[in-house]
Amino acid sequence: MTQEQKTPLVSFIIPAYNLSSSLLQECVESIMALSLSREDREVIVVDDGSDVPVMDGLEEYLDSIVYVRQLNGGLSVARNMGLRIATGDYIQFVDGDDKILRTAYEHCLDIARYHAPDMVLFESGRMEDADVPFSYEGPVSGSEYMAHNNLKSPVWGYLFRKHILGDLRFTPGSLKEDEEFTPLLMLRCSKVFVTNAKAYYYRRREGSITNNKDKWHVAKRMEDAETVLYKLQAKAAVLPVAERIALNRRVAQLTMDYLYQIIKSTHSSRHLEEAIERLRRHGLFPLPDNKYTKKYTTFRWLVSSHIGRKILLASSSMM
Repeated sequence: MTQEQKTPLVSFIIPAYNLSSSLLQECVESIMALSLSREDREVIVVDDGSDVPVMDGLEEYLDSIVYVRQLNGGLSVARNMGLRIATGDYIQFVDGDDKILRTAYEHCLDIARYHAPDMVLFESGRMEDADVPFSYEGPVSGSEYMAHNNLKSPVWGYLFRKHILGDLRFTPGSLKEDEEFTPLLMLRCSKVFVTNAKAYYYRRREGSITNNKDKWHVAKRMEDAETVLYKLQAKAAVLPVAERIALNRRVAQLTMDYLYQIIKSTHSSRHLEEAIERLRRHGLFPLPDNKYTKKYTTFRWLVSSHIGRKILLASSSMM
């Protein structure tokens, strides 16, 4: 970057794989519609080895974006490539089949401009809702926020300052990369702001990795979720007290989610008991006796007994 060039305020990283040009165009145009000048925005599209280059038919945008095509390596590798290229003060991940909701996201940009936060957490929605007044809270540290709130994992749900990353990157090959990345990133944040603005449109697309229901993907997600639990548990064990309390809460929540998904996806007492035994050996079961939320408290009470587990399994068969 030459001395005359201005550092972009935000680098938007868009990983894409076998995505229709119409969806990607909608995504890119939602970013271009923001008040950010060309110098204030950097749009990076990482084509993760699509069968047909995702920019075919979108040549008009090539002068406005950074386009990288790489061999297929998965979502984590594509995101890491985007991070390597990004030069902006802030990073915003956007899935190629989703889009930014302009009015609400402008509110998030205002927080970034006027408060210099490490992270801005926002909500997702289905449409522009300009009639809802935006509000925000903060700043709080990342550990304080995690210790008192249920953290949402998707990396598209927040804007964050690039320099806090350090050496943190996504784990290649994992289907649960967000669950590992987000809490570790938040622990690095000193100034977190939280807004009610619904700034992101999440499109639930059949056939995407997240929604793929074939046996291999379901098993892989469960395996990766369990691996993340053990990695975060090991990380928490060596942290200072405040950070350890915060991360242990997240581990407990993810353990609950993992057991719930085992119940929901297998409807099998054997699979549930085997998972519980593995968690028990690692000190993650029984779940900690903390009243994080009503849902957590109820689930912990049920899953702690054989009768309760039968109730959970019976309920899952009716879903």
